[in-house]
Amino acid sequence: EVQLVESGGASVQAGGSLRLSCAASGFTFDDYAIGWFRQAPGKEREGVSCISSNDGRSHYVDSVKGRFTIYSDNVKNTIYLQMNSLKSEDTAVYYCVALEEGDCNIVVVNTTSYWDYWGQGTQVTVSA
Repeated sequence: EVQLVESGGASVQAGGSLRLSCAASGFTFDDYAIGWFRQAPGKEREGVSCISSNDGRSHYVDSVKGRFTIYSDNVKNTIYLQMNSLKSEDTAVYYCVALEEGDCNIVVVNTTSYWDYWGQGTQVTVSA
């Protein structure tokens, strides 16, 4: 059974940093794309970033480029999202996602329907 368990969400002030973690079980990273989506109150779920586990290619949506970094530890089957220079508009529930036999690209990172597995989410709150 595939499971994705997020952790690391917290309340921080604007300008601060957080690192989210996603521990995956039930599969190995080698043939998967892994990523992060988020959903703010009253808004649709949106892509944040993804990474292809086989070659390490990553993509980011424009709103987080230069501030967020996604990386994976394939030995631990864990991916991370380092979030710096946080803004109030980053406040959302962040979800870890996995795509079987998929590659991360600019289309996939923005499309919720591509992703096969979703975690339960972790809350990030950024106060001004």
